[in-house]
Amino acid sequence: MAAPQAQAGPPLRGADVTAGANAETRTVAATHAQEARAAAVVCGAGYVLDNAQRLPTNEQRLATLFTYRIPTDGDLNDEPTCAILDNNTGTRMWMKLKVCSNWIADGCAEDSGYFTQYAGPVYRARGGCGKVYAIMKNSASSTVAIVDAIRASTNCD
Repeated sequence: MAAPQAQAGPPLRGADVTAGANAETRTVAATHAQEARAAAVVCGAGYVLDNAQRLPTNEQRLATLFTYRIPTDGDLNDEPTCAILDNNTGTRMWMKLKVCSNWIADGCAEDSGYFTQYAGPVYRARGGCGKVYAIMKNSASSTVAIVDAIRASTNCD
């Protein structure tokens, strides 16, 4: 997939981040505004940032997991969700991004392969409060992952 093109412009405004976004998400959005904006553009119209996490740790950012949702007046579980796994290494890596709906019957969707920019977007029609699996390795056959994370798709707690 082609890399998301960063949009020139001001830093993210509060309206671009959901009201329920945690402090880490707000920090990532402020620090990496162009990347967060670019991933939102890839997800499409109406998606706002709900969750952003540096992976594998805040101190060692090899990837950034961005999760967006389309806010509704209904239940967070029912909201459309989109995820992007941003490759921050600057090199081609094997990546897998899997998003599972909180609704078991809806199942999971995934994107995997060799990417220099990002894996995804991966969508779930009712993805709020589901799980996101993010894996990054040097090669598909490698037994060692440099990123291996399971996270909540949105900030539900």
